[in-house]
Amino acid sequence: MAAFFARRLLAAALLVVFVSSSALVLTGLAPGDITAEQVGSGVSAETLRAERARLGLDRPLWRQYLDWAGRAVRFDFGTSLLYGRSVAGLVGERAANTALLALAALVAATVIGLPAGVIAGSRRGVTRGAIQSCSLFALSMPSLVSSLLLVFVAAKTGWLPTGGMSSPEAHAAGGFVAAADVAWHLVVPALALAMPLGATLERLQAQALAETLAEPFVTAARARGVPWRRVVWRTALKPSLRSVASVYGLIVGSLLSGSFVVEIVTAWPGLGRLMYDALRSRDLYLVAGCAAAGGAFLAAGALLSDLFLAWVDPRLRDRAEAGS
Repeated sequence: MAAFFARRLLAAALLVVFVSSSALVLTGLAPGDITAEQVGSGVSAETLRAERARLGLDRPLWRQYLDWAGRAVRFDFGTSLLYGRSVAGLVGERAANTALLALAALVAATVIGLPAGVIAGSRRGVTRGAIQSCSLFALSMPSLVSSLLLVFVAAKTGWLPTGGMSSPEAHAAGGFVAAADVAWHLVVPALALAMPLGATLERLQAQALAETLAEPFVTAARARGVPWRRVVWRTALKPSLRSVASVYGLIVGSLLSGSFVVEIVTAWPGLGRLMYDALRSRDLYLVAGCAAAGGAFLAAGALLSDLFLAWVDPRLRDRAEAGS
């Protein structure tokens, strides 16, 4: 198992390198740079050339990339051209906010989606139809629409904050008050992300459980007189989780991409908003840093998926040990 996860970690590192390098190169190849916004604002051409030289943007792209890569090996991702701050520190702060949002959405989607899938996969009639109708509605609603709808409801009712991560007075109070205020602001963006994910988990779990309940070992348990509820929740549940476990890594990746829109709509100060600002201003180093954080999120999700699969399916552990 140690060799198995060592290979996974190596693959994760290569993924982060590839994603961040591609992001920097593609941004550098795009027309314009961070000084383009000053064109037409009365700034002279000589001033613009001097500013590009000061920022190092007058060098060939391959030189900029090699300099960045040499520093990145030492975990120095440069200085943001837009904010004038260390990219590592800036991305670390925003990535922590996105991770908090993604974790809350993942927990909500799992807590709602898996039990709903178990119920829909083991029952017939009105209950199953109601659950499937709700999941179909949630699946068909993009994150942009769901976040706008939730913000609208929050604004009309006044029950929840419509945007931001905290209130100034609660942030100044600190301690439990600040934490509770962040949790209160977390509800709207987390629900916007969790709705389609919970529906996806419900569909996967319902189908997997229905197939598992048709297996011979379940029939044998029923023949021994094991109650139906115990068969569903104790005998068939764990084997049926393989389908869900196999897509958890993709779910984490979709959480990151989905948060891009949700963070902008709800003014959540996360990695998605930072990436948007970096792309709009052509901030090469900040784009690369955000992409590296995104690749790390995706790699962590894939590793989490492997761990979950190894827990629910012992045969995978046996194959991993045999391969090592």
